[in-house]
Formats: sequence, C-alpha cells, structure tokens
Amino acid sequence: MANDLTVAVLGPGGVGGLLAALLSRAGHRVICLAGDETARALRDNGIRVRSGRFGDFTAPVEADTVLREPVDACLVTVKHTALDASLDRLPAQVLGDGLVVPFLNGVEHPAALRARHRPDRVAPAVIRVESTRVAPGVVEHDSPFAEIDLTGDAVPRERLDVLAAALGAAGPTVAVLDDETAVLWAKMSFLAPLALLTTRYGVPLGDVRTHRREELTALVTETAAISRACGGPGNPDRALARYDAFPAGMKSSMQRDAEAGRPLELDAIGGALLRAAERHGVAAPVTARVVRELTDLTAHRAAPARTGEPGGRTPE
Repeated sequence: MANDLTVAVLGPGGVGGLLAALLSRAGHRVICLAGDETARALRDNGIRVRSGRFGDFTAPVEADTVLREPVDACLVTVKHTALDASLDRLPAQVLGDGLVVPFLNGVEHPAALRARHRPDRVAPAVIRVESTRVAPGVVEHDSPFAEIDLTGDAVPRERLDVLAAALGAAGPTVAVLDDETAVLWAKMSFLAPLALLTTRYGVPLGDVRTHRREELTALVTETAAISRACGGPGNPDRALARYDAFPAGMKSSMQRDAEAGRPLELDAIGGALLRAAERHGVAAPVTARVVRELTDLTAHRAAPARTGEPGGRTPE
C-alpha cells in the first residue's frame, strides 16, 4: 500500500462516515459502498461532520452500491445484523489483495469474513468512539476521543502499519496490537455487560451501576471468566472501575438501536458470549437470563399487534 491509499468504506454510518470523511480530508481516495439513496447523497454532497474533536467540515467521497475495482483496504462498518447482506457489495474477486478491516461488535465475525475473503487479509479492528449518522452523509461525533486498535494474526505486519499510519494521520489514535483474540475479547468483556443491561432495562449506565450494581457485577464476572477461557483478558475489577469512570448518561449502541426500533446485535454479543461459555464449560446463569429476557422483549416488540387485545395497537 502506498502513502496515498484508496479505501472503500462498507456502511458509511456513524463510524464509517466519520472515518471516510477523515481519510478523505487527509488526501486519500475514499469509495463509500451503500444503498442507492445514500450513495447518491454522498456523491452529491460528500460527508458533513460535526465534531468537537476534529472540527466541522465537509469531505468529498466517491460512492457506489458495489465495489467495482480493487482497493488497498475496505473498512467494514455496518452493524452485525446487516453484515451478510452488505457483503454482496464487496465481491472477493474484485477486492483481490485488499485488506478487509471489520469494525464490528462481537468476536465471531472474523471467521465469517475469512470464509469469504483471503484469511491473511482480514484485519479486525476495534474502535472506541461515539459517532452517529443523523442523516445520509451527516455525522455527529460526540466523544472527545476516537481510538482504534488494529490487529490480525495472519496479516503481514507491514500492511497493518501502513493502514494504521494513514488512519492515525487522519485524526484517530491508532495502535497495531498483537494477539487478535485478546484485542477482540478485551472489547467484548467491556461491551457485553454494558450493552445487555442498558438495553434490558432501558436506562443509561449511571442507573445500571447504581441501581443494578449486583447484577452488573455478576455479569462482568461471568464475562471475564468466559474471556479468560477463550484466551482473552479477564479482570472484573478493572472493568467495573472503567464503568465507574464513564459519564452517568452514557448509553450503549444496542440501547440506542432498541430505542430507534432497529434490529439488535443481540446474537453477535449475548449469543456469542453464551456460545463461548458453552464451548469452554463456563457457567453464565446471569448472562443467560438477561439474554433470554432481551430475546423475549425483542420478540414482543416485533410481533404484530392485534386490534382489541390488551397491549395491542389499533392500526392508524
């Protein structure tokens, strides 16, 4: 990869749109892959970013509904619930030698991507940021930070270093880390308890850590044990200390999806956690209960209402 990269972004939403705009502003060629309406908006207007950290700016990008030429890297920034359908926009034979860089929640997606693309070109990434797409091509970056960990045990280190340098020069803080398993489980260990409990009770982090402290502690302890069994980090005290340091009003992305009526990444987070626990014989009763309750709540929300029944909604 040269200093000036050609980067595709599959799913230019809150995270993908921010990274696309930053890379474009830094001088790289960026091709966003999205549906017809979004692609048209991006071609016409570029991506507008509002950010206290990076400033307010508009960056031009190219946009298409499918990748039609090789690129140096493709950042995969869709939600896990849309991954399978979105990958039709990224034909492996077109991408060729380019890196596939998924910024997804969970720990199971690298294997799914390696089944479709060159295993030694899939470079998982973790990002810590609060960034939201408020309209096609309009992104609000709310956090005072944007931090990326880039990894990939089988990926040539020089490929990771070149991409990391480009991302870092564009604005985010970027680290290339060894041990892909540890990197993914470090995020999973922090994300899962936060996502599951804030979504289960529909409250921000401050309410969870104050009024659901015992349940939070139990869930953090189970998640840490599963992570350790899988070869990842597992320090529940450290995780709880991080939760205590975050703003009380913090919401998880899963909770925001629930509030907006969007599909939840429940299987990618809670389901993956339970599957890992079963594989390694780790008891996770609190996790299982919370996932089951969330599954029931989600099914109830998605079920068509019947006019005249209690709790049903009369068609308008």
